[in-house]
Amino acid sequence: MMGGLSLSFGAPLVLAGLLALPVIWWLLKLTPPRPQTEAFPPLRILQRVLKTEETPSKSPWWLTLLRLLLAALVIFALAAPTLNPRESVVTGSGPVALLVDNGWASAESWNERVAAARDLIRQAGEAGRPVALAFTAEDSGSDATPVEAATALERLGAARPRPIPADRTGAAERLATGLAGQPVGSLVFLSDGLDAAGTQAAIERLQALAPEQTLTYRPDIGGVVALTAADNSTDALVVDAVRPAGLATGFRADLLAVDPQGREIARTALGFAAGEATASARFEIPVELRNDIARLQLDNAGNAAEVRLVDDSFRRRRVALVSGEPADLAQPLLSPLYYISRALEPFADIVRAQSADLSEAIPALLEQRPSVVVLADIGVLPEEAEDALQAFVENGGYLVRFAGPRLAATTGEDRLVPVRLRGGERQLGGAMSWSEPQTVAPMDEDSPFAGIAVPDDVTVSRQILAEPSADLADRTWASLADGTPLVTAETVGAGTIVLFHVTAEATWSNLPISGAFVEMLRRIVSQSRAEAGAPQTGETAAESLAPYRVLDADGRLTAPGPEVEPLDPAADTAITRSHPPGLYGSEDGYRALNLFGADAELAPLPDIASGANSELRAYESGESVDLAPWLFALALFLFALDALALLLMNGGLSRIRDTVTTRSRSAIPGLVFVLMTSALAVTFAPGKAEAQTTLSEPPRVDAATTIEDVERAVKATETTHLAYVETGDEALDEISAAGLSGLSQFIQAKTALEPGEPMGVDIESDELAFYPLLYWPIDASTPMPSEQAISRVDAYMKQGGTVLFDVAGDALTGFGTGQVSAGQRRLRDILGDLDIPPLEPVPNDHVLTKAFYILDSFPGRHSNSELWVESLVPDAEGTMRPARGGDGVSSIMITSNDFASAWAVDDAGLFLFPTDSSDPMQREYAYRAGVNIVMYVLTGNYKADQVHVPALLERLGQ
Repeated sequence: MMGGLSLSFGAPLVLAGLLALPVIWWLLKLTPPRPQTEAFPPLRILQRVLKTEETPSKSPWWLTLLRLLLAALVIFALAAPTLNPRESVVTGSGPVALLVDNGWASAESWNERVAAARDLIRQAGEAGRPVALAFTAEDSGSDATPVEAATALERLGAARPRPIPADRTGAAERLATGLAGQPVGSLVFLSDGLDAAGTQAAIERLQALAPEQTLTYRPDIGGVVALTAADNSTDALVVDAVRPAGLATGFRADLLAVDPQGREIARTALGFAAGEATASARFEIPVELRNDIARLQLDNAGNAAEVRLVDDSFRRRRVALVSGEPADLAQPLLSPLYYISRALEPFADIVRAQSADLSEAIPALLEQRPSVVVLADIGVLPEEAEDALQAFVENGGYLVRFAGPRLAATTGEDRLVPVRLRGGERQLGGAMSWSEPQTVAPMDEDSPFAGIAVPDDVTVSRQILAEPSADLADRTWASLADGTPLVTAETVGAGTIVLFHVTAEATWSNLPISGAFVEMLRRIVSQSRAEAGAPQTGETAAESLAPYRVLDADGRLTAPGPEVEPLDPAADTAITRSHPPGLYGSEDGYRALNLFGADAELAPLPDIASGANSELRAYESGESVDLAPWLFALALFLFALDALALLLMNGGLSRIRDTVTTRSRSAIPGLVFVLMTSALAVTFAPGKAEAQTTLSEPPRVDAATTIEDVERAVKATETTHLAYVETGDEALDEISAAGLSGLSQFIQAKTALEPGEPMGVDIESDELAFYPLLYWPIDASTPMPSEQAISRVDAYMKQGGTVLFDVAGDALTGFGTGQVSAGQRRLRDILGDLDIPPLEPVPNDHVLTKAFYILDSFPGRHSNSELWVESLVPDAEGTMRPARGGDGVSSIMITSNDFASAWAVDDAGLFLFPTDSSDPMQREYAYRAGVNIVMYVLTGNYKADQVHVPALLERLGQ
């Protein structure tokens, strides 16, 4: 053993060759002297014909060491060394039976388990023994009949860990059935190290086979952790976890809260002290963030038990509020729902009734699938509403009621209260009164309100009393100091009815203005299930939930396989291959099925005594490595170094350099011929045949076109340019260019904006995003744009651009009525393929009327058409304001006033076209309309800001 690794030799006698290393050293130390080259005259050659005898000199020490190392490597390689060798552990002569755990706990150590099983199967194959293989997380149809080692290896390679508990009893039964009474030579249990239900029964069943040898493999379970519960309480999210009992070392890891997109929301520490089997972690984050959590998991989770999925019941609840009194907007503190709304809004979605008719309002609220319905002082309910609420509660909803004068005056039987109520009310100074207001008694430990501290200054002066009954104490969640109930509750079906015996506002008690009231409501809402009380249609039983996403053995959400079956939400479903942990339902709503419940425990695998020839082993880490190829490769490398060293010492490199220098010129033509021949061969050689693949010449890039596009992009973005759509009609395009040029000059003279020259745009190919406004003259004589061009314009409008359509023809008085011109028909054809919002003529309070000039119309060369823009949503307050605050700029404007002709000027600045009116102000207003349009497109709803309202009001004279 060396550093935890073992080394063995297949031919250890070869190592005796190491004794020859001293002889090799003696032979290698002798080497001939390095030849020297000298320049000398011919006569000196004759003088030195008779030379003195030369004796070999010693070789350099480093060269001798290199050769000795090379020889040693060859000897070691011939000895067949193996790193981390696998010893043969299988004995006997009968079949080898392998029981392999592949449940959730095997995921992290699966590679070690497979390596051990593969080694055992190979040993059985070398001995010619069949192998029976059974996995503990497979279905009953899995075959465990003994097969050849090669077939067993194939089955082992196809096996995968499952995110479900191990069924060792079923696997042992399959193994015994497959052996069919054959004498078992070796029985091997490759366990995950944890105890499980049926383990002892499985061992007894296998021991009945009387194996000659029993091996049990058990891994280290110090890092095995399972998340068992997640409580999204009022003050924090608490996550519980367990690990195997009796571990002498501690454990610590980071616990992550992750949203549906896999982004980390929060991180906290989860730690187990030495000897502890349970631990808890707290996420003290706002409720709003907790409602975004999709799953809880350990950092770098390695199995399904380290992931805790959460479903709709964990998230933000929807609470429906219904009051017996109308809301008082002038005095909101007197509203029955004011304090409830303030208490619930930070962590729940509030929906309110839209009708005073409860027979319509309550069913409409229930269609929104709330978790909780709150009724504030409602005495008598219509039959339709009462039936709907009854079904809501029975299906899992929470109904919270508050007392009040109406409920106190109810004389009939009420099905939707948790206890029988006395008629009338108990109040300070009344017939059923107390001498002083009562305080709230401490919350009972068994109450859902346990732990909520009610201040001593919270008192009750009026309440509705409950009739005494044997189960009144069990239904009481909170009581007053005199023992009378303050809050009662009853479970009805799958839901709960809760009654506060005081009002929801501060007339009967000051409880609603205390912090305890907020905590009590939050506790009730947190116990409800999201959308659990939604009304059902058809059968009363809940429909099964289809698998949506399931966890794999590594704790990752994946698509469900064909073996996963729908989940019955009303049944207590066990985790199996048919129902693995995951999400069941749909994207709109699902239920989380987790591997462990809150009462789960983990225990290490007990010692298994199965006779004298039994052994407990640990999984060996690392694979066996044959070192011989690596040693031979290293020896070959050293041999190359030795050859290079000889060349350096004997001057071989200098001679090679001289030879190359002499022959390089003569070799160049031959080298060129070889390269040309190779290139031709590659060019005309047949290509490799591949399905659905065609070899084509790469597209040519026109350098001029590319440079032109770049120059156009730079020109379009270096300053603001007004753009017009090139229609293909040269005369019409010239008018558009002249019109936008005249408008640009007017804008430059009247505003701080200095636009560049207008640019024509081909909507089929040009980039449109460079221009804030596209002027598009519509004429029936021009070609119809292609679908691709219209799609590009649609994308431009969706990305914030504005298109101004100017239609040739009659005035636009509406769409879809009366006779229309040919230009308007062409506009309809274009708009039919565009995703446009509803349109309306520019209203008097639109930002367009005040973007720069104050205008009441938008004339061009003609003045008989209105300017149509996107319809604005009416103000929520219903009040009139001088400017509406829309969220964006209208993506479309339509007119037939021929703006371009009114704006058009020649090079001398003269107008090209007359206006309908001889009044020169029409052209002035046309320019002002253009300025307002451009400023509106560039600045949006800047003028709608409240800071400008006083100035606008003053200028309007209002």
